[in-house]
Amino acid sequence: MRVLVIEDEVKVASFISRGLEEEGYTVEVAFDGKEGLSLLKTKEYDLVLLDLMIPEIDGLQVLKSAREDGITTPILILTAKSAKEDVVRGLDTGSDDYLTKPFSFDELLARMRALTRRGNTKESHLVRYKNMVLDPFTRALSIEGQQVELTEKEYLMVELLIRNSERPLTRKEIAEYVWQNAADSTNIVDVYVNFLRKKIETISQTKYILTVRGTGYILKEEK
Repeated sequence: MRVLVIEDEVKVASFISRGLEEEGYTVEVAFDGKEGLSLLKTKEYDLVLLDLMIPEIDGLQVLKSAREDGITTPILILTAKSAKEDVVRGLDTGSDDYLTKPFSFDELLARMRALTRRGNTKESHLVRYKNMVLDPFTRALSIEGQQVELTEKEYLMVELLIRNSERPLTRKEIAEYVWQNAADSTNIVDVYVNFLRKKIETISQTKYILTVRGTGYILKEEK
Protein backbone atom coordinates (compact mmCIF):
# COMPACT_ATOMS: atom_id res chain seq x y z
CA MET A 1 0.00 0.00 0.00
CA ARG A 2 1.32 3.42 -1.00
CA VAL A 3 0.91 6.29 1.47
CA LEU A 4 1.69 9.98 0.97
CA VAL A 5 2.55 11.89 4.14
CA ILE A 6 2.31 15.69 3.83
CA GLU A 7 3.82 17.01 7.06
CA ASP A 8 6.34 19.81 7.63
CA GLU A 9 7.48 18.74 11.12
CA VAL A 10 10.51 16.57 10.42
CA LYS A 11 10.24 14.58 13.67
CA VAL A 12 6.56 13.83 13.14
CA ALA A 13 7.07 12.89 9.50
CA SER A 14 9.98 10.63 10.44
CA PHE A 15 7.99 8.98 13.23
CA ILE A 16 5.09 8.26 10.88
CA SER A 17 7.10 7.13 7.86
CA ARG A 18 9.43 4.89 9.86
CA GLY A 19 6.53 3.22 11.66
CA LEU A 20 4.53 2.69 8.47
CA GLU A 21 7.49 1.24 6.62
CA GLU A 22 8.00 -1.24 9.46
CA GLU A 23 4.36 -2.24 8.94
CA GLY A 24 5.00 -2.90 5.26
CA TYR A 25 3.69 0.35 3.75
CA THR A 26 5.47 2.22 0.96
CA VAL A 27 5.76 5.83 2.10
CA GLU A 28 6.60 9.13 0.42
CA VAL A 29 6.93 12.35 2.40
CA ALA A 30 6.32 15.93 1.29
CA PHE A 31 7.34 18.72 3.66
CA ASP A 32 5.15 21.44 2.17
CA GLY A 33 1.80 21.76 0.44
CA LYS A 34 3.15 22.62 -2.99
CA GLU A 35 5.26 19.46 -3.17
CA GLY A 36 2.48 17.37 -1.65
CA LEU A 37 -0.13 18.56 -4.13
CA SER A 38 2.24 17.94 -7.03
CA LEU A 39 2.87 14.37 -5.89
CA LEU A 40 -0.83 13.76 -5.30
CA LYS A 41 -1.68 14.92 -8.82
CA THR A 42 1.05 12.96 -10.59
CA LYS A 43 1.23 9.68 -8.65
CA GLU A 44 -1.20 7.06 -7.39
CA TYR A 45 -1.61 6.58 -3.63
CA ASP A 46 -3.91 4.44 -1.53
CA LEU A 47 -4.06 6.95 1.33
CA VAL A 48 -2.90 10.48 2.20
CA LEU A 49 -1.98 11.75 5.66
CA LEU A 50 -2.32 15.54 5.51
CA ASP A 51 -1.25 18.07 8.11
CA LEU A 52 -3.22 21.31 7.92
CA MET A 53 -0.51 23.74 9.07
CA ILE A 54 2.05 23.35 6.28
CA PRO A 55 4.02 25.97 4.29
CA GLU A 56 3.70 27.05 0.64
CA ILE A 57 0.10 25.84 0.30
CA ASP A 58 -1.88 25.08 3.45
CA GLY A 59 -3.53 21.71 4.00
CA LEU A 60 -7.09 22.90 3.36
CA GLN A 61 -6.10 24.30 -0.04
CA VAL A 62 -4.28 21.08 -0.90
CA LEU A 63 -7.43 19.17 -0.02
CA LYS A 64 -9.69 21.52 -1.97
CA SER A 65 -7.50 21.41 -5.09
CA ALA A 66 -7.27 17.62 -4.97
CA ARG A 67 -11.03 17.16 -4.73
CA GLU A 68 -11.70 19.73 -7.44
CA ASP A 69 -9.36 17.73 -9.72
CA GLY A 70 -11.42 14.60 -9.08
CA ILE A 71 -8.87 12.87 -6.83
CA THR A 72 -10.87 10.52 -4.59
CA THR A 73 -7.96 9.04 -2.63
CA PRO A 74 -8.90 8.78 1.08
CA ILE A 75 -7.38 11.70 3.00
CA LEU A 76 -6.83 11.63 6.75
CA ILE A 77 -6.28 15.07 8.30
CA LEU A 78 -3.68 15.47 11.05
CA THR A 79 -4.52 18.45 13.23
CA ALA A 80 -3.44 20.27 16.37
CA LYS A 81 -5.82 19.95 19.30
CA SER A 82 -6.68 23.67 19.17
CA ALA A 83 -7.78 23.67 15.53
CA LYS A 84 -11.27 22.12 15.67
CA GLU A 85 -12.71 24.79 13.38
CA ASP A 86 -10.15 23.75 10.74
CA VAL A 87 -11.25 20.13 11.14
CA VAL A 88 -14.84 21.14 10.39
CA ARG A 89 -13.74 23.02 7.28
CA GLY A 90 -11.60 20.05 6.26
CA LEU A 91 -14.49 17.63 6.53
CA ASP A 92 -16.67 20.01 4.57
CA THR A 93 -13.98 20.29 1.89
CA GLY A 94 -13.76 16.54 1.43
CA SER A 95 -11.47 14.86 3.93
CA ASP A 96 -12.47 11.38 5.08
CA ASP A 97 -11.40 11.48 8.72
CA TYR A 98 -9.20 13.37 11.14
CA LEU A 99 -6.74 12.56 13.90
CA THR A 100 -5.80 15.00 16.66
CA LYS A 101 -2.16 15.49 17.66
CA PRO A 102 -0.62 14.04 19.69
CA PHE A 103 -1.82 10.58 18.69
CA SER A 104 -0.62 7.04 19.25
CA PHE A 105 0.74 5.06 16.33
CA ASP A 106 -1.76 2.26 17.02
CA GLU A 107 -4.63 4.72 16.66
CA LEU A 108 -3.18 6.01 13.39
CA LEU A 109 -2.99 2.46 12.03
CA ALA A 110 -6.58 1.76 13.10
CA ARG A 111 -7.86 4.91 11.34
CA MET A 112 -5.90 4.02 8.21
CA ARG A 113 -7.29 0.48 8.15
CA ALA A 114 -10.83 1.82 8.52
CA LEU A 115 -10.39 4.20 5.61
CA THR A 116 -8.80 1.70 3.28
CA ARG A 117 -11.54 -0.85 4.04
CA ARG A 118 -14.03 1.58 2.52
CA GLY A 119 -12.08 1.39 -0.72
CA ASN A 120 -11.20 4.07 -3.22
CA THR A 121 -14.67 4.38 -4.73
CA LYS A 122 -17.17 7.13 -5.31
CA GLU A 123 -18.63 6.32 -1.89
CA SER A 124 -15.33 6.12 -0.02
CA HIS A 125 -16.04 9.40 1.75
CA LEU A 126 -19.27 8.19 3.34
CA VAL A 127 -19.30 7.80 7.12
CA ARG A 128 -21.33 4.87 8.40
CA TYR A 129 -22.63 3.41 11.62
CA LYS A 130 -25.00 0.43 11.42
CA ASN A 131 -27.94 1.69 9.29
CA MET A 132 -26.84 5.34 9.47
CA VAL A 133 -25.00 6.84 6.48
CA LEU A 134 -23.61 10.37 6.54
CA ASP A 135 -22.29 12.12 3.45
CA PRO A 136 -19.85 14.91 4.46
CA PHE A 137 -19.87 16.28 0.90
CA THR A 138 -23.63 16.95 0.80
CA ARG A 139 -24.25 16.89 4.57
CA ALA A 140 -27.02 14.38 3.97
CA LEU A 141 -27.95 11.79 6.59
CA SER A 142 -29.92 8.67 5.80
CA ILE A 143 -31.17 6.08 8.28
CA GLU A 144 -32.43 2.75 6.99
CA GLY A 145 -32.53 4.31 3.53
CA GLN A 146 -34.61 7.33 4.53
CA GLN A 147 -33.33 10.90 4.48
CA VAL A 148 -33.13 13.04 7.62
CA GLU A 149 -33.07 16.81 7.15
CA LEU A 150 -30.34 18.41 9.28
CA THR A 151 -29.47 21.97 10.21
CA GLU A 152 -25.80 22.96 10.19
CA LYS A 153 -25.38 22.41 13.95
CA GLU A 154 -27.30 19.14 13.86
CA TYR A 155 -25.05 17.91 11.08
CA LEU A 156 -21.90 18.72 13.05
CA MET A 157 -23.27 16.92 16.10
CA VAL A 158 -24.21 13.82 14.11
CA GLU A 159 -20.83 13.86 12.36
CA LEU A 160 -18.99 13.95 15.68
CA LEU A 161 -21.15 11.20 17.19
CA ILE A 162 -20.78 8.87 14.20
CA ARG A 163 -17.02 9.31 13.97
CA ASN A 164 -16.84 8.49 17.68
CA SER A 165 -19.55 5.81 17.66
CA GLU A 166 -19.88 3.66 20.77
CA ARG A 167 -17.58 6.02 22.69
CA PRO A 168 -19.13 8.33 25.33
CA LEU A 169 -18.73 12.04 24.60
CA THR A 170 -19.09 14.71 27.25
CA ARG A 171 -21.34 17.70 26.72
CA LYS A 172 -18.21 19.85 26.78
CA GLU A 173 -16.59 17.84 23.95
CA ILE A 174 -19.73 18.14 21.85
CA ALA A 175 -20.12 21.87 22.51
CA GLU A 176 -16.48 22.59 21.70
CA TYR A 177 -16.78 20.78 18.38
CA VAL A 178 -20.17 22.06 17.27
CA TRP A 179 -20.04 25.60 18.62
CA GLN A 180 -16.28 25.98 19.33
CA ASN A 181 -17.42 27.01 22.79
CA ALA A 182 -18.02 25.02 25.98
CA ALA A 183 -19.86 27.84 27.77
CA ASP A 184 -23.41 26.93 28.79
CA SER A 185 -22.80 23.61 27.08
CA THR A 186 -25.27 21.51 29.06
CA ASN A 187 -28.43 23.27 27.95
CA ILE A 188 -27.57 23.79 24.29
CA VAL A 189 -26.28 20.24 23.76
CA ASP A 190 -29.33 18.73 25.47
CA VAL A 191 -31.67 20.81 23.31
CA TYR A 192 -30.02 19.71 20.06
CA VAL A 193 -29.90 16.07 21.12
CA ASN A 194 -33.66 16.24 21.68
CA PHE A 195 -34.10 17.74 18.20
CA LEU A 196 -32.11 14.91 16.64
CA ARG A 197 -33.85 12.19 18.59
CA LYS A 198 -37.26 13.44 17.44
CA LYS A 199 -36.15 13.51 13.81
CA ILE A 200 -34.73 9.99 14.03
CA GLU A 201 -37.82 8.66 15.79
CA THR A 202 -40.02 9.78 12.90
CA ILE A 203 -38.38 7.27 10.57
CA SER A 204 -36.88 4.58 12.80
CA GLN A 205 -37.85 2.62 15.90
CA THR A 206 -34.18 2.12 16.71
CA LYS A 207 -32.66 4.45 19.27
CA TYR A 208 -29.20 5.73 18.32
CA ILE A 209 -28.32 8.62 20.63
CA LEU A 210 -28.22 7.35 24.20
CA THR A 211 -27.67 9.29 27.41
CA VAL A 212 -24.64 8.40 29.50
CA ARG A 213 -25.59 9.43 33.02
CA GLY A 214 -23.16 11.90 34.54
CA THR A 215 -21.17 12.20 31.30
CA GLY A 216 -23.05 13.10 28.14
CA TYR A 217 -24.09 11.05 25.13
CA ILE A 218 -23.07 8.07 23.04
CA LEU A 219 -24.05 6.92 19.55
CA LYS A 220 -24.99 3.28 20.02
CA GLU A 221 -27.72 1.19 18.47
CA GLU A 222 -30.50 0.19 20.86
CA LYS A 223 -33.50 -1.65 19.45
